[in-house]
Amino acid sequence: MPDCSDCESPLDLDEESLDEGDIVVCDECGAEYEVVAIDPLELAPVNSDDLDDEDDDFYNEDEDKE
Repeated sequence: MPDCSDCESPLDLDEESLDEGDIVVCDECGAEYEVVAIDPLELAPVNSDDLDDEDDDFYNEDEDKE
């Protein structure tokens, strides 16, 4: 069973029901991980900063028009 990279708690996962692209959440701290491989199980942290960067670009474009 993999551990959360943020809080080091074990991630309670039913590995048989996971598919690539699924998002799993740490019960302890709420960190999100994407399933990137099934055999062997490989998780990648979901980076919410990517969404913030897109929002910043949107607002910067609006400021340029003024």
